[in-house]
Amino acid sequence: MHRIRPLPGYLVQRYKGWKATAYAENRGWYRRLAADGQRPRVMVVACCDSRVHISSMFEADTGEIFIHRNIANLVPPYDPDGDPHGTSAAVEYAVTVLRVAHLIVLGHSDCGGVRGCQEMCLGLSPQLERPESFVGRWLEILRPGFDRVAGVKDPEARQVALEKEAVIVSMRNLLTFPFVAEAVEKEDLKIHGLWHDIGEGQLAQFMGEDAGFLPL
Repeated sequence: MHRIRPLPGYLVQRYKGWKATAYAENRGWYRRLAADGQRPRVMVVACCDSRVHISSMFEADTGEIFIHRNIANLVPPYDPDGDPHGTSAAVEYAVTVLRVAHLIVLGHSDCGGVRGCQEMCLGLSPQLERPESFVGRWLEILRPGFDRVAGVKDPEARQVALEKEAVIVSMRNLLTFPFVAEAVEKEDLKIHGLWHDIGEGQLAQFMGEDAGFLPL
């Protein structure tokens, strides 16, 4: 905890503005959320990318969406090895405790994590192949997706195809979790895959292997 510094001034001012307006005008709602707990119907697994504004996109209010972010919106396969697993823990909590009805994997355009996976798989980023690279080891989850799109010659087309593969790989991996598969089988949970074009403001939904991603 050496050399702790205060929060940047612009964030302090934004917080004070929120407290004086949005919070003050809805104080009862926030206090009810604090007292009663959260009851979101939806979980979204999204990328850490700051351009993907989930609450704004779905016009969601506080308490409506349980959000988990990581590099390239990836879900690893079920692996109960006793080690810490942040994404798996979030999925477990959402499905078994919050009992969300919908679980969305949300990919997006120009994803830096997906681009890093491409470069690593092509041997262009040796730093990501090092055992000590947390990013590289995480992106290994997407290597099977890269293998499926490696034949796409145009680099940008391959990038988009791999961004969509990140969604598909994660959806498949979700079904390796016994509690997810059971909830889906009972029709208590539905899994959805979306890809977001940031520049165009467009969402495309995965509709199966034959149809692929179709615009909403």
